[in-house]
Formats: sequence, structure tokens, C-alpha cells
Amino acid sequence: MADEDDDDALAAEWEAMAGGDDGDDGGDDMAAEWESMLGDDEDGEGGEEEPVGPGSARVLNQDEIDSLLGFDDGSGAGDQSGIQAIINSSMVAYERLPMLEVVFDRLVRMMSTSLRNFTSDNVEVSLDNILSLRFGDYLNSIPLPAMLGVFKAEEWDNYGLLTVDSALIYSIVDVLLGGRRGTAAMRIEGRPYTTIERNLVERMIHVVLGDLSAAFDPLSPVTFRFERLETNPRFATIARHANAAIVAKLRIDMEDRGGRLELLIPYATLEPVRELLLQMFMGEKFGRDSIWENHLANELWQTHVNLLAVLDEQVMSLGDVINLEVGNRLVLNTSPTSPVEVRCGDVPLFRGMMGRKGDRIAIQVRERARMHEDDS
Repeated sequence: MADEDDDDALAAEWEAMAGGDDGDDGGDDMAAEWESMLGDDEDGEGGEEEPVGPGSARVLNQDEIDSLLGFDDGSGAGDQSGIQAIINSSMVAYERLPMLEVVFDRLVRMMSTSLRNFTSDNVEVSLDNILSLRFGDYLNSIPLPAMLGVFKAEEWDNYGLLTVDSALIYSIVDVLLGGRRGTAAMRIEGRPYTTIERNLVERMIHVVLGDLSAAFDPLSPVTFRFERLETNPRFATIARHANAAIVAKLRIDMEDRGGRLELLIPYATLEPVRELLLQMFMGEKFGRDSIWENHLANELWQTHVNLLAVLDEQVMSLGDVINLEVGNRLVLNTSPTSPVEVRCGDVPLFRGMMGRKGDRIAIQVRERARMHEDDS
């Protein structure tokens, strides 16, 4: 009964506070007071922020999101962090293969000469840059229309890709078919390449692949054989999309005409000659120093070696060896006139007879030992 009386008293008190005699006026006063308590910080700009509790949700602004993901530094300088560092750490820098620059530099010089002979025109070939990227990213970045020549490295048993852009295609066709100098090559977009255009570009690709083979010759002989010509990048897939590859971008200028030619070689293709490409200069691991060779040859004659005079050998089981005790005898199957073999390690050198010289046991060398067939 006491609990019911207390509840009735609380209910009456609440009605008095909320309504009283003027119920509407009291409710409006409480609502205004409650709104003023909650809206003080919204009206003022300099109000203090309330602490965020563990159960509250916080909305990040764009600067905080960029800082978290590592995109806050627009200049690209300094150490990268966040997701950007993870993405870049998965790439392989081509600087780890220094000899590639030497090979591509030779390729540029040779192409300048061979393309002049091929087109009977003044041709300038320049190397724009060498970069490393994923094969799938490269396919997506090819500007269409273009021709993609797939070639195979015979000795390395793998493939590469040669991309000729539209400007260079029309320039080569115009030059080879006698177009006038001083006029830009006419481009007709939106149509497939004709058989004549494909054949002329294929002839140019054969010239480039021949120069590429010659550029690699001082490092490692290799033959790059032309496989097929494609116009759709999907049909020119020679590696997995996530595989890393080297891309060399070349610029070919023929007075007022020209275009770009890109050479892609996957890292898997270069794996057989990776050790050679790691050299800092040509012939780094094969240089000869005559002074050091003579010094080494002279010092070898002063080398001390241990010689073993073997009287006899016996084969015993491991159990018999473990059971040997002090006082046991091993009978050798040899006599005082049996030949003794002189060895250096496991290599037999001489055979001779055992005797005595003064107070020491000596061996008189009679013949040079015959080496086993697998040791010779």
C-alpha cells in the first residue's frame, strides 16, 4: 500500500510541474527551457566542443581522411605512408637492373641508323623514359587505335610486346608510300587498319626487333622472333595482369612527322639474364687482371698441403666399429712389399714403396696414381 501511495504522489507532483492549472503554459515553459539548454553551442561559433564518448560516432573531414590514407602530400616528396606506401612498395624499380639503360641506349643508336635506311628519310630516335609497372595497368593505358606486335625471345622462352601508336603508323605509311615532306600524315580515325598498313608496320617491327637482338648481343645472345600483330589489347596478353614489366618509351621523329613506340618486356622474360643485368658496367664479372693472376699463380706454388700415405682400407659395419675396445687388433691386408698410395684428401696422387731413411719411415714414389673416371 505504501508503494501505491508514493506512486500517486509522484504522479500528482509531475502533473503539477508539467501542467498545473495552466497546463499549456507550463508545458511551453519547460520546452523553451529544454531547448535553450541544448541549443547554446549551436548559436555560438566559439563554444567548446563536448567530449566524444566511447559510444559516440565521429565524422572525419577530408584532410583527416587524406592523412590517414597517405595522400596528404600533393608534391610527392618525402616518405610516403598509409595505403600509398603499401601500393608503391609492391612495385619493382627498373634501376635494380642497371644494364638495361646501356641496352636501350644501344637500341636507340642502332634504330636511328636502321630506320633511316628503312624509310630513306631523316629519322631521329630518342628514349623518353624507362619505367616499371604492372602489365594490366599498361594494357589499360594504351591509347587506341594502335598496333601491338607480340614477339618471342627464343633463348629465354618468353614473350614481349611492341606497341606502335596511331601517329607513327600513319607517318610510316605516308613515308614509305611517297608522301610529301612538310605535310602532316592524314589520319582517318574510326576504321580498321588496312592490309597495306599492317604489312608496312610489320616490316618496321622486324627492323626494330633485329636492332633489339643486336643491342642484347654483347650481354647475352638472344633472338627476338615476331609472332603476330594485334589491334585489340585483350588479344595481346602475354603475362598475368599483376606481373611487373619494364616499359621503354621511344620517340621517333621524321622531320614534321613521327610518333611513339613502346617496348614492354616482362620481368619473367628477363629472368634468365637477371645476373648480367645487375652489372654496373659491361663485363663487370668477366674482367681480367694480369697482375693479380701472376701473383696468384706464384703463391699457389707455396701452398702447403697435407699428404696421406694409405697402407690399406677396410669396410666395417657401424656395429663393429662401436664395439671396438682398447687392445683389439685390425689386421691389414698388406705386406712390406705392397705399394702404398699417397693421397691429398680424397684425391690419389702417387704410388710408391714403403721403406726407411735414417730413423724415419719413407715412401719412394714409383708412379703417378691413376685417377678414377669420375674424378678425371
